Amino acid sequence: MNNTNLSGRENISDVTKEQLMADFNLVISDAEALIKATANQGGEAVAALRTKADRSLAIAKARMADTEVSLRARAKLASRATDSYVHENTWQTIGVVAGLGLLVGFIMGQR
Repeated sequence: MNNTNLSGRENISDVTKEQLMADFNLVISDAEALIKATANQGGEAVAALRTKADRSLAIAKARMADTEVSLRARAKLASRATDSYVHENTWQTIGVVAGLGLLVGFIMGQR
């Protein structure tokens, strides 16, 4: 199969699951702090917390957008690689699909 790496072709930031979770946890903690601050205080402290929460949310949204772009690009590459492989190895692909069909049929027949 043709394995192609995106890092050399496109400048797409790789955002890990841990980074996204950390960003969302930061947004949640900022929102909780904002709620607590508005319950007891008003004025300048509330405005500062809102600004911080807005900034955190904007960062998280930007990273999610980058991740979406990266995932779409990777899906397109995987689709192209699969299409190319199937066209180059038609009979082998038919054999694999037929074997999987027989396996599924056998498993379903046992139930």
